[in-house]
Amino acid sequence: MSDEPVQQPPYSPDVRGLEDIPSVEVISRAAVMLLSAGAERLGLADEDPANSPHRDLDEARRLITALAGLVTASAEYLGLHAGPLRDGLQSLQKAFREASAVPDAPGQGPGEKYTGPVY
Repeated sequence: MSDEPVQQPPYSPDVRGLEDIPSVEVISRAAVMLLSAGAERLGLADEDPANSPHRDLDEARRLITALAGLVTASAEYLGLHAGPLRDGLQSLQKAFREASAVPDAPGQGPGEKYTGPVY
């Protein structure tokens, strides 16, 4: 038996390199990550969102705004994915408004400078 460490191949045949992933998939994955993180920061993954230990409205605002910018800027490239991502974004924006003790004025909520007012 040899004492030399076993060398792993530099890549796995099951893992695609970024150069092999279509741009729409990269954008969609980033959007889904922002969507999921925003929901977590709103406490939506817990039974009682208002008392969630993960709830942080300041962080949620940042994530929702980033998602709004990404979805708005890339909507023309997303094709069939644009609609569901916009729906998810709007749901987060509405959940944020409901979670806020003092809701933002229409058009001033997270991401609304990119999407327009959400009521």
